[in-house]
Amino acid sequence: MSGKPQMQMPTLIMLHGLLGNRHDWADVSTGLDGVDCLALDLPGHGQNHHVRVASFEAFHHWLCDTLIDRGVSRYCLLGYSLGGRLALYHASRQPPGLEALWLESAHPGLPASERSSRIAHDERWARRFEQEPLKDVLTDWYQQPVFADLTDRQRRRQIQRRIANHGPAVANMLRATSLGHQPSLWQWLENTSLPVSYFSGQRDIKFHSLASHLATMAPRLRHITLEGGHNLHAEQPEMIAQQLNAWYRTRDECLSAN
Repeated sequence: MSGKPQMQMPTLIMLHGLLGNRHDWADVSTGLDGVDCLALDLPGHGQNHHVRVASFEAFHHWLCDTLIDRGVSRYCLLGYSLGGRLALYHASRQPPGLEALWLESAHPGLPASERSSRIAHDERWARRFEQEPLKDVLTDWYQQPVFADLTDRQRRRQIQRRIANHGPAVANMLRATSLGHQPSLWQWLENTSLPVSYFSGQRDIKFHSLASHLATMAPRLRHITLEGGHNLHAEQPEMIAQQLNAWYRTRDECLSAN
């Protein structure tokens, strides 16, 4: 029996998208093999619906504090859409203990010329979330082009899953974390030594094209293409879990060899 102490593997922190909650990762978590994972409710969502953050930087500090409170010192991040953008910003701040980043359908940031129009776009949605019946807003929300691959049945299911959200809390988070407020992190992705992987769906034309372009700019980034649309962790949870298991298994083998 080896006398070497066994190195504990980093915890997998999972961040959902706007309108979601920590349970969105349940099917992915089920497929993980011995990986310690922690799915969090974002501020304004789920059990944290009362939590408010005013910016990407405020979220970064909230996440740092949350990890300390949970006793997490070494971790990896997996984020979808808004959760991916927040994970990316957090990673760019070079927090101690972060060992890998997985992005799913997440935007690295707009050019400066497009940010003001995006802020105005998100403000219009935020006002609707504040003022209108949530079911009406969600019905229109899931008609946006990014959700074009959803069937009518899938749209109805998404609306039912998201109807428990608190409209004003969603509005606050949408304003604070608008893509228009996000700094461009393309160059950071190009230069970082942190292991980064990006999941995109073949049917998600916008983000699959974005990820393909990103992979040409950042050769160290691993672009993983899956059959599906924008919401891959719901469509292909087993495939995402397989990729995560493979990374952790390789990591464990490398540590054991040393």
